Amino acid sequence: MRPRGTELPSLFPSSFIEAFAGFGPSLFRTICAQPTGQRFPKRSLAKLKDSVRAEAPRTPGVYGMLGANGRLIYIGKAKNLRARLLSYFREKSRDPKAGRILEQTRTLVWEDAADEFSALLRELELIRRFRPRFNVQGQPGRRRYAYLCLGRGPASHLHLTREPTGKELATYGPFGGSSRSEEAVRRVNHFFGLRDCPNTTALHFAEIGKLFDDDRAANCLRYELGTCLGPCAGFCTSAVYGAAAKAAKAFLDGRSDRPLIETKAAMNAASISLRFEQAAILRDRLASFEWLDEKLKFLRTARAKNSFVYPLQGADGRTRWYLIHTGEVQAVLPEPNCAATAEAALTRIESVFSNAFAAKKLERCADSLLIVTGWFRKRAVEKPKLLSRRQATNLCRSLMGAP
Repeated sequence: MRPRGTELPSLFPSSFIEAFAGFGPSLFRTICAQPTGQRFPKRSLAKLKDSVRAEAPRTPGVYGMLGANGRLIYIGKAKNLRARLLSYFREKSRDPKAGRILEQTRTLVWEDAADEFSALLRELELIRRFRPRFNVQGQPGRRRYAYLCLGRGPASHLHLTREPTGKELATYGPFGGSSRSEEAVRRVNHFFGLRDCPNTTALHFAEIGKLFDDDRAANCLRYELGTCLGPCAGFCTSAVYGAAAKAAKAFLDGRSDRPLIETKAAMNAASISLRFEQAAILRDRLASFEWLDEKLKFLRTARAKNSFVYPLQGADGRTRWYLIHTGEVQAVLPEPNCAATAEAALTRIESVFSNAFAAKKLERCADSLLIVTGWFRKRAVEKPKLLSRRQATNLCRSLMGAP
């Protein structure tokens, strides 16, 4: 007889189910951690519910719903896995969406987590990795973050992407609300005269114009409208264009308020001269610049201030150190309790909090920045537990017997 729940080895190996090779590794778990998980085949709703009631733990974790093709259709997190999973079977009180998910579920899988914070981070990590359709469809803006990137030359311009390559001149984000982000990117490109044409568009700067005998025309109307410097048709030099790109970066870095100042001045001038239609257009443009400026300020502040060690006791009674630098969880360590673990923790802390480490492109879920800020905003009681880099280092050195 097939058991109701089958214990799975760590990380759900590929032998579990052909289409689902496992949740995979995680940044938000200590190196020595061995997560456990189970699978529950849906022979019937009643038997699946019995399996959950009998075997799902009352601990934090993440769970996944697999469809008929063996692929993940939904990923969720829980502070209490048993309670959360059983809620799917309460027809009268559950969300209609939960019923649709359960109806299409053929297998239920779960993986435990050290604590609720870890489960939150793991859920977001898995959603980004697998993009299950019930997590990303029909929910505009929900965790579908994008990054504003300034590409490298010869003609840099701003663009949005969900997956930065790491080769960009500068990257800002994550941003939610794609429509507002797209509008802000368009307006910044227009203000500084940066192109927004495809990268396949040929560029012909003015300094090489003499090599061509034919008269070149811009590929779009933006040059005629005065919102692009026209690098595609030789209407500007590479030096002039480069200066415009640097000015845009200065605004995004918070070193210049030029779009705000000039747009506001133009709006006021239009209003004074009774050109109300033009003033309204400039008002909307200013609102877009102000929205972007506020978002960038928030991100800069979150990254600058949120660098610390967060000790958090898990459901198993063990305490883990979350190393949070530039607003994101960079590593997780077991709390040191002897000279050997203290030495390992000290080495990792020095690596994480060094500028060189922060500058690297890590295989991490950058959206954890929003989880970190949201976590401490809702749980101010946790803030007194935080350790500065110096405090954590001193604790490690004391365990090592160092002066």
